[in-house]
Amino acid sequence: MGDTRRANHDWTVCGKDDGRASFDGAQLAVLMDIRDELQSLNRFLRCANLTQMALAAQRIDKRIAKRIPLRTRRAK
Repeated sequence: MGDTRRANHDWTVCGKDDGRASFDGAQLAVLMDIRDELQSLNRFLRCANLTQMALAAQRIDKRIAKRIPLRTRRAK
């Protein structure tokens, strides 16, 4: 049996005859919004600049920790 989820497909949210959306349609719309936000967040977190920035901050932190005497670090 194949996968029938239709990933990244925009579903049609049908409204009622009076112009309001049904409860199921509203749930579907919210889930589609959450999916879009998660995909943009994943793109941002996989960005090479962001990961390089984190590595550079770790290197700076290690260098600073080596320069500060041990007695000074314990006092804080």
